[in-house]
Amino acid sequence: MNALEAVRIALRSLVANPLRSFLTLLGVILGITSIVAVVSVINGLNLYVAEKLSDLGPGVFVVSRIGIVPNREDFLEALRKNKPLRLADAAAIRERCPLASVVASEVHANAEVAYRDRSVERVDVGGIDAEILRIEPYDLEVGRFLTPEEVDRSASVAFLGWEVADKLFPQLDPRGKRVRVLGRSFEVVGVAQKRGSVFGHSRDNFVKIPITTYQKMFGSRRSLNVSVKAPEEAALEPAMDQVRAVLRARHHLPYAAKDDFGIVSAEGINDLWRNLTRILFTVAVFVVGLSLVVGGIVIMNIMLVAVIERTAEIGLRKAVGARPRDIRLQFLIESVTLSCAGGFLGVGLAFAIAASLRAFTPLPAAFPLWAPLLAVALCTTVGVFFGLQPAAKAASLDPIEALRAE
Repeated sequence: MNALEAVRIALRSLVANPLRSFLTLLGVILGITSIVAVVSVINGLNLYVAEKLSDLGPGVFVVSRIGIVPNREDFLEALRKNKPLRLADAAAIRERCPLASVVASEVHANAEVAYRDRSVERVDVGGIDAEILRIEPYDLEVGRFLTPEEVDRSASVAFLGWEVADKLFPQLDPRGKRVRVLGRSFEVVGVAQKRGSVFGHSRDNFVKIPITTYQKMFGSRRSLNVSVKAPEEAALEPAMDQVRAVLRARHHLPYAAKDDFGIVSAEGINDLWRNLTRILFTVAVFVVGLSLVVGGIVIMNIMLVAVIERTAEIGLRKAVGARPRDIRLQFLIESVTLSCAGGFLGVGLAFAIAASLRAFTPLPAAFPLWAPLLAVALCTTVGVFFGLQPAAKAASLDPIEALRAE
């Protein structure tokens, strides 16, 4: 009997006993579905983070009071010890760091924004300088962005996010209209194009005003975020080192002291995310591995039953010249076929789950093209490992005794 015939026997057995086949393969189906679905979610999140969260642009990093912290204790410690960043810090970076070709400051607060009888609560009000456009450009829906002159003279002008404009000015051109922020009137000069959301959090719920105007309204005690862009020909690390040296000198830090500020780069965000997803994937593999072990045990039991049911067939094959290794290979192929059948069903179910998550939830699941190969590898391993005992038992049967079996 060749390998193809062994596969046909296994498939005929599956079709002939659909309920028993489903129960036999249930563990493998659930295991493969779970691991491929988890891989799809992690793959989608990785792509999402790389595209939207960690895409700071080439040569760009952000200096902030806290930076990236892995746990709550470190966050509270940084909040207690780190000094707020001021406009003077941004000016020092601009003056003393040759590799900082662009330096822009930004600070945020939440406030209500209103126009006549309409209002939007908890809008992200960002105080910015005009240099931010050279680091984080905004696509315009209508109008224009803030100008350096408006920042210098603390003008009462505002640039709206698409969602805020849509709620305050439905079917109206917002340019020239005046909105209220904390009781102060601002002339709308432009609206950004729609940017969508990140994990269900809108990226269009913002208002940008000059940072000088912001500090007159909210005070200057809030810490800034300073975005720095290095020249394209310069490496990112030397530019970060220059900024670190300038800020440490301004903050009078001893040589052995830790930085009292954080530097966030795309690589740092990706490293943190990779560590997190590595932990999630390890836990998922352990849990899913239990399902595959249970599924493999069920397959082994079914194959042992098949050996008993086909004892006479095995004896006849041996009597006409089949070697023990031929019998062993036949049952191993059948075991692998059963396991892979469950694996392919699991892949199909996982594909449907990933598509549903992408369509109906904020999770950006992305089904990886190598998932079927992963499923085949896992199922082949399960089929071989749990098929060895039944195959060995079938190969060791005495042909004379086997022919006497009814």
